[in-house]
Amino acid sequence: MSDDVVLYELDESGVATITLNDPDTRNALAPDMLGGLISAFERAREEDGARCVVLASSHEKTFSSGANLGGFAADAPLVQRHFGSERFVGLFKLIGELPKPTIVAADGHVLAGALGIALACDLIVASERASFGTPEINVGTFPFMIMALIYRNVPRKKATELLLLGERWSAQEALAAGIVNKVVPAQELDAAVGEWASKLAGKSPVIMRLGKEAMRRQLDMALDDALDYLRAQLTLAMSTQDIVEGVSAFFEKREPQWKGR
Repeated sequence: MSDDVVLYELDESGVATITLNDPDTRNALAPDMLGGLISAFERAREEDGARCVVLASSHEKTFSSGANLGGFAADAPLVQRHFGSERFVGLFKLIGELPKPTIVAADGHVLAGALGIALACDLIVASERASFGTPEINVGTFPFMIMALIYRNVPRKKATELLLLGERWSAQEALAAGIVNKVVPAQELDAAVGEWASKLAGKSPVIMRLGKEAMRRQLDMALDDALDYLRAQLTLAMSTQDIVEGVSAFFEKREPQWKGR
């Protein structure tokens, strides 16, 4: 439906596109938007045909303005507002644990909570007109909900600069800080995202799932623990049909036909 605040579309190549679609609020992360995002990512997780997920926006100038500031001053019990923030936590975990690769098509402003959602995804391709920031400090609050994601993606001093000053960074500044992977002219954004999404959708789904889980779980392990865990995951990967097919296709100079097992 065109009036849905979150749209979902799966194409024949296996790319699922989730689109923020509430232009009147600049895609503010209100409860209905967060609920729609959770439902869409859960759908992408469960659909076997979805091999890669792209997160985009239908707004011409804004990816998302972040959380709905009206909620901070709302006349509601504090405990209810506390429970309401659970959706952010649930969404961050859902994206982080998704067994399929995720790409953000960042066009326009990516601010506050929206930056956290973008950083929860695997890759970010930004247009030259995109900007990134955590302006919460400027309105008397702080980006508590996304701090853990920022510090896991951005060097500590630059992350602290972002949080404390509340300034917006250009796409090139975000690239230098490690927030985004690639910056392209605005008119080339869809093509650049599509190229990466197509490549990712063409990989073995079972190896992608094992690899993504390993990437997430080893992140905060001690080195010795990480090495032991990753060795076990390699052995598990070697038990799949897809690793045999991939190596065979390489030597036979043909495209692999993934079995997904």
